[in-house]
Amino acid sequence: MPGIPTRAVASAAAAASALLLAGCGSDDAQAGAADGVGVVAAFYPLQWAAERVGGDRVDVTSLTPPGAEPHDLELTPQDVATLSGTDLLVYLEGFQPALDDAAAEAGDAAWDAGQAADLSLTTEAHEHEGETEEEHAEHADEEVPDPHFWLDPTRLADVGDALADRLAEVDPDGAATFRDNAAALRTDLEALDAEMAQGLSDCASTTMVTSHEAFGYLADRYGLDVVGISGLSPSAEPDPAQLAEISTLVQERGVTTVYTETLVDPAVAETVAEEAGVQTAVLDPLEGLTDESAGSDYLEVMRADLATLREGQGCA
Repeated sequence: MPGIPTRAVASAAAAASALLLAGCGSDDAQAGAADGVGVVAAFYPLQWAAERVGGDRVDVTSLTPPGAEPHDLELTPQDVATLSGTDLLVYLEGFQPALDDAAAEAGDAAWDAGQAADLSLTTEAHEHEGETEEEHAEHADEEVPDPHFWLDPTRLADVGDALADRLAEVDPDGAATFRDNAAALRTDLEALDAEMAQGLSDCASTTMVTSHEAFGYLADRYGLDVVGISGLSPSAEPDPAQLAEISTLVQERGVTTVYTETLVDPAVAETVAEEAGVQTAVLDPLEGLTDESAGSDYLEVMRADLATLREGQGCA
């Protein structure tokens, strides 16, 4: 992803490697594990799933602080120390490049949620920060996986089931608890899925225009067509020609709302909306919660997003 300095990634990865190796089998790590399974989650949806599935048998820490944009994560020395003693790292390969090398060093302690989520959607790669026109041309038509699976509740339920199995390997005595918790999580997520399917079944507009391409799985699940202004990474800046093309699309398809997002500067989306003469509304891609979030957890924020979409898409 753009926005992560190569030197910073390499430095953090090297530090992670050293501390992870030093931490293996240490008395401190063993003492921490005795108090419960130590789980480090890369960012909020994985944190929430781990807390729901693990229950009282796990101690979950998130690497991405509340209010921070997870795409831009860089490992601090404290993060590296946390990783060195954890029993399980729950992450998403390719979503946070600064974490991928550290996850590789963690070996069997690292668990990639993307395998259970089935990252079946792809999107065109967008220009990487600092690259030349020639370098961009080499991968202009490249398709890359869309990582934002959690906005499809059924995929997050699949991750919960697989996470229960993985936690059972770390803590066999808790296997029944983990699987019961995952079943309860699935019940909640399937109820949410049914609400969203019904709420978005009859909409005047099926095209949703968002700040970046975070809503592909939601759109795919509920019969919508998403257009992301800034591509997969919210830090990528579209050029004037791209902005003009999206503004034209908004007018041609009768779109009435352009969605800005929490944790992302709304300026570009607001420019598109202004040029097209339409309104804006805020959607939350649930990459991280803040005190200003429209709910206290994943379920509440997803239902708030549903209400926003129903109004913005003109759903009956």
